[in-house]
Amino acid sequence: MKLKLIFPLAFLFALLASCVTDAPIDTGPTSTPSGALRTTPLVNQGEPALDVERKVLILYTNDEHGWMEGVDDNLGAANLVGTWEDNHDLDSYDAVIKLSGGDMWTGPAISTWFKGESMVEVLNAIDYTAATVGNHEFDFGLEQLTKNEMASTFPFVSANIRYKSNGETPTDIGIQRFVVQDIGDLRVGITGLTTTSTPVTTNPANVSEFEFLDYADALREVVPEMRNEGATLILVPGHVCMFELRAIASQVQDLDVNFLGGGHCNELVAETFSGIPTLVGGSHLAAYGWAELTVSADGVALGDMGTDWTDSGAPADPAVAEVVARWQEQTDGALNVKIGELDQPLGRRSLEQQALITESWLYWFPTADVAITNLGGFRADLPAGDVTQGTIINVFPFSNVIVEVDLTGQQLLRILGRRSADLAIGGVEQSGGAWRFKRSGDEVDRDQTYTVLVNDFMWAGGDGYDELVEYDPNGYNTAVDWRQPVIDWISDNPDGRPLEARIQDLIRDGGGE
Repeated sequence: MKLKLIFPLAFLFALLASCVTDAPIDTGPTSTPSGALRTTPLVNQGEPALDVERKVLILYTNDEHGWMEGVDDNLGAANLVGTWEDNHDLDSYDAVIKLSGGDMWTGPAISTWFKGESMVEVLNAIDYTAATVGNHEFDFGLEQLTKNEMASTFPFVSANIRYKSNGETPTDIGIQRFVVQDIGDLRVGITGLTTTSTPVTTNPANVSEFEFLDYADALREVVPEMRNEGATLILVPGHVCMFELRAIASQVQDLDVNFLGGGHCNELVAETFSGIPTLVGGSHLAAYGWAELTVSADGVALGDMGTDWTDSGAPADPAVAEVVARWQEQTDGALNVKIGELDQPLGRRSLEQQALITESWLYWFPTADVAITNLGGFRADLPAGDVTQGTIINVFPFSNVIVEVDLTGQQLLRILGRRSADLAIGGVEQSGGAWRFKRSGDEVDRDQTYTVLVNDFMWAGGDGYDELVEYDPNGYNTAVDWRQPVIDWISDNPDGRPLEARIQDLIRDGGGE
């Protein structure tokens, strides 16, 4: 059985068009005319100005989320590299700089099962120059983040992550405030920005030691240091949504930053703000952004910039395709690894199956309050005997991902009251004529706002759940396959307790903290 966790391309297009911003969003190839000239002379610390022009191409992706095989045919990592080679005359540039806006590895099993190690190898094969740190880089804990960084041939950068205890950047786990690299004969300074919402968009326990500084304040600290080290170009890939990037651009325009990149909200944008070229490259390697810069003694001038889809029809890069195929073979083998055992089958759509899905979501996302998913995704009994990853995928076959939405208690109660018979529900239960939280026993408060986990099919209006996107049009696509928390929860059983008993605990007590 071959595992290829995908969701419909049509939803990807809808997602890219419904992101968190009030700026125009590109949903197809774009181009911006040349002429945005940065006039600061390129003389640093006594170094002579450049005697000839240098042409630089920036290729930008973000929110790759481990989708090395692609969310659909011809949209994977190998196709991305083939598209770059087909769309851009790479040899004509003095420097080609490949940047990631973060959230590189949490997603389908081909990456998540191996805690991002497979995706690191793919990004190495693509030859990324640097990546900023996204919130999901922390998903597998600090030890694994460090391991992934050590395996990477490119640096992880973030200007605004600091230890609470001493204000220092966590270089011990592989995160640098910035790097200054010689690329061609240019000195290039690269730093990054990590979303300040990280403490609530990954497991809070994994980032409890850190604070996430104001973006502009962090740049005001590090940009002069990069200039002092001779940086000719200042590039800032960020795991930051467009509405924040626009504000950052206006706040730091005096620093002569030459490029800003975004991420986190899965937008697809090529624009200039406050004179700074800004790219966001969509998500899941299905699209990318690009910008051409000319560096001379007069400064840095923007030529063309734009966005493109990965599915260009160009031949896939064979070297990257080989890496992906090798990891797919290992994933196929992992599907047959036993993760648990059942003495009795779990009936289709039974309470046990429902709890297994929704309460394991709350186990994975401990800051969420409620989990709901439509019962249409429950397609078979979970048979007795050995439970493998492949077993879970057979029973829950649709390739959906989890989306976080913010709902008021009134909105949540409206959905539960109208459709509860059609839903698997985690975190709350009906008791004493009211919906109450399993852990606390507190009644759902109509005036409070709650974080609710749903699947992307529902959030896009599937099964008639149009109100979800109306209630929260800015729902956060976690890119986590809806079955992965189930697999992780079953696997995480150090005491060796019977699976049936653990599932009954989920039904009674829930899976959240």
